Amino acid sequence: MSILLFTLILLVGAFLAGLVGSLTGLGGGVIIIPLLTLGLGVDIHYAIGASIVSVIATSSGSAAAYVKEGITNIRIGMFLEIATTLGAIGGAIIAVYLNPSFIAVVFGLILIFSAVMMVVKKKGTSENQKTSKLALYFKLNGSYPIDGVEKPYKVHRVVGGFFMMLFAGTLSGLLGIGSGALKVIAMDNIMSMPFKVSTTTSNFMIGVTAAASAVVYLHRGQIDPGIAMPVCIGVLFGATLGSKILVRTKADKLKIIFAGVVLFLAIQMIYNGLSGSI
Repeated sequence: MSILLFTLILLVGAFLAGLVGSLTGLGGGVIIIPLLTLGLGVDIHYAIGASIVSVIATSSGSAAAYVKEGITNIRIGMFLEIATTLGAIGGAIIAVYLNPSFIAVVFGLILIFSAVMMVVKKKGTSENQKTSKLALYFKLNGSYPIDGVEKPYKVHRVVGGFFMMLFAGTLSGLLGIGSGALKVIAMDNIMSMPFKVSTTTSNFMIGVTAAASAVVYLHRGQIDPGIAMPVCIGVLFGATLGSKILVRTKADKLKIIFAGVVLFLAIQMIYNGLSGSI
């Protein structure tokens, strides 16, 4: 395969990955890594390095819009980024010592979990009235706009959310994905934050988490510009188009379809990991 053909396939594949990732909220990494490893035979460590770069690009663009709208809780994001950054660096360091087949199986299992979370309906608001001393001390309670009115919310179980973020960060560094589903669980289910605030704050954090692990992959020479550049460009354009389509389309039906695609990719990753093909 020529370099030109390889680059064109990467651009088109990354564009579709960014489009699907934007429509489902999972990010492009869940499609990019199977495309590179299963479709193009790229070493999984280099695939993860390219995915991490694309995560930084897409997160930075969308996160800025949510911050401007006042939905993102920046204080919680900055506080929990301590955990995700430490976890991401640790996961990136551990990755070099793990068998690629094992990483592929873990990636497949996380894909299955993400597909399930994609179709589970969430409540848009939180009725939680409890808070904790840590939340009060760090001033983590906040508010967000609903129909032009600021709705206040309270945060509790901060320690539990922090440790869940540590786990999410580790998986981000290990697998090269945003681990958005786990971050939302930490804020939505454990800390009882409104779902809209959880998802936007998670998006805000994903770029910083990816940047931390990218340093480790860059130091090891596992971010190849020939792979990372077309992936980054394709995902960025795909995510931009996806965000525009999402405004005019009902996401529920799309998520069910794409959940099936993600499940198929998960089975392929697990099968190839167990058989030693990766």
